[in-house]
Amino acid sequence: MTAFKALGLEENLLKAITDMGFETPSEVQEKAIPILLERETDMVALAQTGTGKTAAFGFPMLQKIDVKSRTTQGLILSPTRELCLQITNEMIAYGKYMPGLNVTAVYGGASITDQARQIKKGSQIIVATPGRMKDMIGRRLVDISKIEYCVLDEADEMLNMGFYEDITEILSHSPKEKSTWLFSATMPKEVSTIAKKFMHTPVEITVGTKNVGSDQVSHEYYLVNARDRYNALKRLADANPEIFSVIFCRTKRDTQKVAEQLIEDGYNAAAIHGDLSQNQRDLVMKSFRARQIQMLVATDVAARGIDVDDITHVINYQLPDEIETYTHRSGRTGRAGKTGISMVIVSKSEVRKIHTIEKMIQKKFIAKEIPSGMEICEVQMFHLANNIKDTKINHEIDAYLPNINEVLADFSKEELIKKVFSVEFTRFLNYYKNSKDLNISGGGERNFSEEDNKDSTRYFVNIGNKDDFDWMSLKDFLRDLLQLGKDDVYKVDVKDSFSFFNTDSTHQELVMGIFKDFKLDGRQINIEISKDTGRSKGRSGGGGGGRDRGKRRSDSRDRGGDRGERRGSFKKRSGGSSGSDKPAFKGKGRRGSERPETKGTGGRRRRKE
Repeated sequence: MTAFKALGLEENLLKAITDMGFETPSEVQEKAIPILLERETDMVALAQTGTGKTAAFGFPMLQKIDVKSRTTQGLILSPTRELCLQITNEMIAYGKYMPGLNVTAVYGGASITDQARQIKKGSQIIVATPGRMKDMIGRRLVDISKIEYCVLDEADEMLNMGFYEDITEILSHSPKEKSTWLFSATMPKEVSTIAKKFMHTPVEITVGTKNVGSDQVSHEYYLVNARDRYNALKRLADANPEIFSVIFCRTKRDTQKVAEQLIEDGYNAAAIHGDLSQNQRDLVMKSFRARQIQMLVATDVAARGIDVDDITHVINYQLPDEIETYTHRSGRTGRAGKTGISMVIVSKSEVRKIHTIEKMIQKKFIAKEIPSGMEICEVQMFHLANNIKDTKINHEIDAYLPNINEVLADFSKEELIKKVFSVEFTRFLNYYKNSKDLNISGGGERNFSEEDNKDSTRYFVNIGNKDDFDWMSLKDFLRDLLQLGKDDVYKVDVKDSFSFFNTDSTHQELVMGIFKDFKLDGRQINIEISKDTGRSKGRSGGGGGGRDRGKRRSDSRDRGGDRGERRGSFKKRSGGSSGSDKPAFKGKGRRGSERPETKGTGGRRRRKE
């Protein structure tokens, strides 16, 4: 709170900040707030998604407006309904100790009459999408002729969506002497053009470097044939049992189709795109925030405004048409100081695009491979073991223990463990035992190291993300602990509560000896030799692998449903995917209650790959 006070904020805003649990301002807030409070100026601020931009312009606007007046003094334009509602709710929370404050959200898909009525009561601040705002101005339902502050939030995306003419029309009804604050994650030429046209000698601030990706996100790509794209996606999910992800497709049709296939195959998934009604979008986002949905399939436009913490993975099912959009996608994970993984499924013809993105974000992609069926079986088995270990005992079963003990009296501890794990392992084994290798040669693009041909030993160790390790930090930790060379620890895969890594077999005795009685923060660390030696040939990295590319190019691009809502169907089609692998195992966690079963267990659906 002291840090926020030093920025020049008033007491009523500081009380709201305390209530919201904010302790220290982010970099964009530290740079923008003092400038916007001290003087009337235009501003161009470049900052990545998830860096606290709303507070950076929200606090200064709230402090400067007159809440005693019913005149509209502030206008905030944003590209999508989700972001519009998010900003509105945040502004209301920031201004909770400002009696008389009225912030109105104006967006397509809701009653224009109700929105106009709320504005007429006296809204000091309007948060709007360009399409609906232009419509309301045209109908003379809103007056912005006296606004003092105008914010263009996610300016690059508004221009990508084709809102340039709408923004021009809207701003023509506003006074020239207002202050305009433009916030954007990237700075393409179109954003520079709009800044020159509507702003006068703006102050420029940059958080990080233009278009550069976050240091909290690692980037991986997987090369597969186009026909194997969907199967690759499912294997990546199965190789990461704790996945909580956003999956990006280019078009609404592909988004809906992929979501329907995932649902059909037993995953907790849903789609979000411009053809959904506002009520459908709200239901989907509520379920996602509650983690009832763990795989949210989205178009780029619809994903704007998804402000959800702890997203573990962003999966690019198809690369975006505009390379700059990748920065927005990967920014959905690795937020608030946490790490995340951005995965890209590509075909051979798209590998060049990966190199282009690398140059833009100034980060290297790790070339990885889709995990084999046996690797997935192993990951899922240890995941089950950890779930059993962490499960709290329900003592209501105590009354039944004598009968249970009687039924199981003839089995040893080892036999019981084998039986328990066979329930899950057999399902996965049946599913994957005949599964094909989805990976294809990179045609010289991938440059594998010689480690793939070494006599290698793969280890399982019971430390992972929960111990604040990602693949890079775990590799460094192991290398320092074992006193090995730079390339002697490889194929590092970090899961939630356990990990895998490889060394040359010549180091096996050393590794097992070091970890014999090893403790980390007082906890015993256990290590085992894994039966699978890491045949996937994946390079050191976190969590599985796979590659592929999209078949369908464009059908109608998602414009956010902002210019007149089209009522889309949020239904599930029958029919699954067209792959060859036929799974038959129960889902755990992300699949919820929908658990396709093995032969003879009833009429639930079988998973298909």
